Amino acid sequence: MENFHSLSKGLVPLLSLLLSHLVYVATGAFNVTTIPFNKGFSPLWGDGNVVRSSDDQSVSLVLNQYTGSGFKSSDLYNHGFFSARIKLPSEYTAGIVVAFYTTNGDVFKKTHDELDFEFLGNIRGKRWRFQTNVYGNGSTSRGREERYYLWFDPSKEFHRYSILWTNKNIIFYIDEVPIREIQSDAMAGDFPSKPMSLYATIWDASNWATSGGKYKVNYKYAPFVAEFTNLALHGCAVDPIQEVLASACSQKDDQLENNNYASVTPKQRVAMKKFRKNYMYYSYCYDTIRYSTPLPECVIDPVERRQFKDTGRLNFNERRHHHSKRRSQVPSMRNYGDQDED
Repeated sequence: MENFHSLSKGLVPLLSLLLSHLVYVATGAFNVTTIPFNKGFSPLWGDGNVVRSSDDQSVSLVLNQYTGSGFKSSDLYNHGFFSARIKLPSEYTAGIVVAFYTTNGDVFKKTHDELDFEFLGNIRGKRWRFQTNVYGNGSTSRGREERYYLWFDPSKEFHRYSILWTNKNIIFYIDEVPIREIQSDAMAGDFPSKPMSLYATIWDASNWATSGGKYKVNYKYAPFVAEFTNLALHGCAVDPIQEVLASACSQKDDQLENNNYASVTPKQRVAMKKFRKNYMYYSYCYDTIRYSTPLPECVIDPVERRQFKDTGRLNFNERRHHHSKRRSQVPSMRNYGDQDED
């Protein structure tokens, strides 16, 4: 084990350098207008650990042995594009969850909606893991988790993480790579339908975040800092208790659905398929223990199905081997040691 850790310390910088040449190159930048923190956000908790930059364009969330922290958007939005460039804590970050998500759970306690990015902490020398999740109209018993590896080290530099939510679809993006898409007609009554706020938090999730709680937060490495910049909120701000949403939202929805991040181009679809093939290691669609019948939006690929166990986790005994080309949009999976523990 000691030899492995020594080897991994030498390999990680080299692998990071190689991966930097293989990341997805966007066909065009998104039309993202950013706002200062005080124009759209306010601290949620741990106020002393919410540290704003002098120009108010960036904010850091700090976790120490006393408290975590978080912020939220000042308004709720009827659909929207929610985005930020984020750099995660470095060094040993096991047990730490950094979340970037939308929800209305504080308003609609029994019928809440939620769209999540959750970064699950990391042990130096292993790949970063994260998950996305979708809840709609209180369907908390039907979580739609997917878990993945990142193809880069998110603690080294900023990357843009975005959630698009329209009347028609939901798309999760990393930079300009779409990693997950759900159509509203497929989810039917479970599709998120009520105004949501945007949240960002950092907190101690030692009991579950990293390898199922095997690795805990170690506060000798504190403080842990997650940095957020280039914050974007595109959507129609509404009063959630209005029975009829403002007519202006119809125009805002049209603008949202016509933006260049509202649909997936053919080139992006290839990149998304490659990402999911190489980096998704858990899918609720293949978890036959939780769902004997797949949820309605799941499209079961027989070839892909053979790669997953009944638990929805990747079957590492039948690991797929792919060799990416030099100009591949998303690099292929590499073996960083035993990753089948969660």
